[in-house]
Amino acid sequence: SSISRPQTPESNSDAMAGYAAAGAPATLAAGSAYKLSSGYEMPMLGYGTFRSEPGVVKGAVLEAIKAGYRHLDLAHVYGNEKEVGQALKEAFESKIVTRGDLFLVGKLWNSDHEVDIVPQAYQTSCDDLGVEYLDLYLIHFPVAVNHTGLDKPNFGPGAKLGTTPLIDTWRAMEKLVDEKKVRSIGVSNFPLMLLHDFWLQARVKPAVNQIEVHPFYVRNSLVNYCLSRNIAVTAHTPLGGGQANTTQFSAAAAPMDAPEIKSIAEAKGKSPAQVILRWLLQRNIQVIPKSTSPGRMAVNADLFDFQLSQEEMEKISALDRYQSAKTNPNPMSHFLTGPDSFEAGGTDIFD
Repeated sequence: SSISRPQTPESNSDAMAGYAAAGAPATLAAGSAYKLSSGYEMPMLGYGTFRSEPGVVKGAVLEAIKAGYRHLDLAHVYGNEKEVGQALKEAFESKIVTRGDLFLVGKLWNSDHEVDIVPQAYQTSCDDLGVEYLDLYLIHFPVAVNHTGLDKPNFGPGAKLGTTPLIDTWRAMEKLVDEKKVRSIGVSNFPLMLLHDFWLQARVKPAVNQIEVHPFYVRNSLVNYCLSRNIAVTAHTPLGGGQANTTQFSAAAAPMDAPEIKSIAEAKGKSPAQVILRWLLQRNIQVIPKSTSPGRMAVNADLFDFQLSQEEMEKISALDRYQSAKTNPNPMSHFLTGPDSFEAGGTDIFD
């Protein structure tokens, strides 16, 4: 059964235009950055590498860098960091960019949460990428599963819930900051109350929460909670996932197909994707669209010569279905078999 979503009170409509946050850029322009609680600046526009296939990702990352992307979203579990490293090496050697020009984001996978494994997992990502440090390292999901080796990330189907509390994993992440191995640390896919509990316990506060946000999954409470604590928000799946998520997750049609968004796009002389990305940016949310097409990369970056009115922002936010395109996302299928499988589809970690 679906959960009814309460209507946003009229008096709170300002929240849809972007909750005030200490680190948010004063104006949106190419190169705008969010000043993280760690003091480092993180570009509002990034390039995502999820589902970038081997043999494709090197060229795609090089094209993204040439197109002006400086924030690259990466993860060990994507299985493509070595090839991304080849792209970085070529970009550095050909002097397209220097390491200092880029903001590199990595993620700690669910099966690498043990305190002694965290620094090994971090170093593996750095080595694969051919860099000395990452700008930001995230806990990929708020769940630990049994370790199966750094070269064999555990996707299940027989994954078992791990024995390392999240806060212990975070202490190991904080140690990476203390040792100046990483500049900033954060989390991904954390719901509000878990994040608040985490924030209260953290010595080094999470600088970022990377979550699913798009017009069908607006998430004002979580987004605005984060911004109120100066936790930057990065939107993965910013366009609702499109056909890939419809296929993989049996998700609803993409927000880009919504008539309301198409109408605004037509009036602005922009694409539906550009309108959605601009809507997120005006909410002070960073975006990491992913495409392997140079033409689409350029379009996805062309977001700074138009603005959405308050009415247009609210019209898009009103499309909220309180519905994830990626089941929040939720690694249910990792628990299809074994002692921690609790229903036919696996185990819902957000239940």
